[in-house]
Amino acid sequence: MPQSAESHVAIIGTGQMGLVMADAIASRGISVSMWGPRKEIVERLDRDRALPERLADFRLPDAVRATADPARALAGATVAVNAIPTQFIRPVWTELLPHGPCGLPLVSTAKGIERGTLLRPTQVLDELARSITGTASELAVLSGPTIATELAARLPAALIAASDNAGLARTVQDLLNVPWIRTYTLDDPVGVEIAGATKNVIALAAGMLDGLEVGDNAKSMLLSRGLAEISRLGESLGARLETFFGIAGVGDLATTCFSPFGRNRTCGEAIGRGESLEDYMDRTDSVVEGVASTRAVSSLAEREGVDMPITRAVGAILFGGMSPRDAIDRLMDRQLKSEELGEHAPDDPTPR
Repeated sequence: MPQSAESHVAIIGTGQMGLVMADAIASRGISVSMWGPRKEIVERLDRDRALPERLADFRLPDAVRATADPARALAGATVAVNAIPTQFIRPVWTELLPHGPCGLPLVSTAKGIERGTLLRPTQVLDELARSITGTASELAVLSGPTIATELAARLPAALIAASDNAGLARTVQDLLNVPWIRTYTLDDPVGVEIAGATKNVIALAAGMLDGLEVGDNAKSMLLSRGLAEISRLGESLGARLETFFGIAGVGDLATTCFSPFGRNRTCGEAIGRGESLEDYMDRTDSVVEGVASTRAVSSLAEREGVDMPITRAVGAILFGGMSPRDAIDRLMDRQLKSEELGEHAPDDPTPR
């Protein structure tokens, strides 16, 4: 699917990721439209070319058309990019899919697991495409260390375009072939999506450590053991272990856990300093994907029989009333054992 002047990309979602994707793709000279669920915000974006409350000092290219009309957004689209958070994909795309061409290739930037169904974002999109249009869509995942403020400033970044369809992965790679982004292709979309969902949970924990001011040793321990439990879950779902040691795995995890702009880390830091989850969510306009993902990932791990102690601890803090300090004490007091990476340790062949 080589790109050409006739290509048209519809970006669904006017949040930070949608804005920076529109900027990058439009800079290639490719036709881009944007759709958002809130008419007043879309109209302001189309008029002012900016949403400073979402991305300060960012200006949307004049060539990008912003609209609240699904038919206008999807008319002539050759690829659609989902930049809607995971928990809102189902209602949004239920509305949009009837307005797009059947079999429209869909690329998801969402990082989460749908509550209740425990489906990954592309699984939700696949289910909707088949039921609404009667035609399966080719699907891809776009992920990696993507702090939007840095992409907006066109600072160097690397992304992963993962798909079972090599042609679609290359198409996404070509769409983002700009000087400040290096995009790699991969044929493990399951691993990339699981990495993107679970790293937000670990980032909440990393922020809690920052709030408690317990030091860099503790945070490095958290990241390494967090990566181990992410890998275990991914392998149990059919992902490849090496995916979690690449850009979409450890790369995204490190950025999310250390960046002051990381939404999940910032939320965790507030909780570590003593603020309740409810109070924090009341004062932020940001979608903190890791909060919903904590419940969903915990349920997924239980279903798969995978041990994820950090994820359980985050859930106990967010929803069970446990203090972050007590959670650390419990994690440190767990039974000693050999280090494990992946689903089964080499010296421990016993299934979990």
